[in-house]
Amino acid sequence: MIQHLKEKVISGYEITKEEALSLAQIKKNELEELLDAANEIREAYLGKQVDLCTIINAKSGGCSEDCKFCAQSSHYHTDIPRYPLIHEQIALERAKEVELQGAHRFSLVTSGKGIGNRDFAKILEIYKILKENTSIHLCSSLGIISYEKAKALKEVGVTTYHHNLETSRQFYPSICATHHYDDRIKTIKNAQAAGLNICSGGIIGMGETMEDRIDMALDLRELKVQSVPINILTPIVGTPLEHVSPLPIEEILKTIAIFRFILPSSHIRLAGGRRQLGESQAKGFQSGVSAAIVGDYLTTVGSTIAEDIKMLEQMGFQVKEKLVV
Repeated sequence: MIQHLKEKVISGYEITKEEALSLAQIKKNELEELLDAANEIREAYLGKQVDLCTIINAKSGGCSEDCKFCAQSSHYHTDIPRYPLIHEQIALERAKEVELQGAHRFSLVTSGKGIGNRDFAKILEIYKILKENTSIHLCSSLGIISYEKAKALKEVGVTTYHHNLETSRQFYPSICATHHYDDRIKTIKNAQAAGLNICSGGIIGMGETMEDRIDMALDLRELKVQSVPINILTPIVGTPLEHVSPLPIEEILKTIAIFRFILPSSHIRLAGGRRQLGESQAKGFQSGVSAAIVGDYLTTVGSTIAEDIKMLEQMGFQVKEKLVV
């Protein structure tokens, strides 16, 4: 079954939900075959090149939303720094630093349901400065936005907008009650209408089922999302999910591989929490992954960019010199 579906996907076939669920039910001794097949699909569509992005927490804490996984929600008492929008010079120095180290993309990420007009005007000025003084591709993650704001981002040089679905439509009310799944869909469509590429994925390990993950991947396919970050929950003390048990490594790898079967031409981006794979982190990159967030995350620490590039090159990946957007 695995080889049959792999060949069909490489030939351009879109697998069904039922077929994806059948991949989720493989026996333990078939996992390596599934991971290898996902890697073959990745090579067929995307080759051996890997896409590396970095993020900066441009505004931290104080979010009005109640997402149960998030350290930045004002609903929970967490030990994270809280600060307003960063100064343009801080953003520029960081962008230059990560570009020099080999990252291809740089994103400003702000806490909050969306961004107010005053901060948005400042963000646009920061992006203008970044565009004038760096060659790195500019991404943005500002929460729920309108078409007009998305268009303004496009006009100052932003190429990609990030806004996760986080999980399936069915499971979403279990992790957030202050806004709706359709608000996220609408933001993605607003950004697409403005001409921006989309980066959207989710978090696994929040108590959802494999079917929930598959449903999310199918929604992402329907939305034609180009970059799909897979985050592995890092339970944060003070949040409602602080005591959630970590996913077995085998289930994480299986999830990544199934996403590659569903989204063969998209970048599957290994993102926050990948250190939980431990010594199997390299295996994660051999399960269909074609991209990664490198450096630190929003409220957790990652690997250094140099460490990641060294690991990827040792595995046979080609770290891109130039990006085609």
